Amino acid sequence: VQLQASGGGLVQSGGSLKLACAASVGFRSLYAMGWYRQAPGKQRELVVIDTPGDGTSYADSVKGRFAISRDDVRSTVYLQMNNLKPEDTAIYYCYLSFGGGELPVMSYWGQGTQVTVSS
Repeated sequence: VQLQASGGGLVQSGGSLKLACAASVGFRSLYAMGWYRQAPGKQRELVVIDTPGDGTSYADSVKGRFAISRDDVRSTVYLQMNNLKPEDTAIYYCYLSFGGGELPVMSYWGQGTQVTVSS
């Protein structure tokens, strides 16, 4: 399974970006989806994760500004980011896992896309 992330770029504070993560396989067995980010000199942190049973969970710092969604026809997961702030500057990584039930859960990461927010 390969994940291709795109949509990053340079945006002014208060602006918006929409990240996309296209998978090389269909979403019939999609188990969980999410986005993480890593700022320079910092550890990778959770932005949003959607898992069966637990629903969708956002980091407090992005609640009300970011939204995760999926398009099963395009096998793509999106992250809509609004009202961006300079502290949102980071490399964003998508995360998808497949399986569950009687199947093992296999996890995959996208290659990362840079988001830079200028003040």
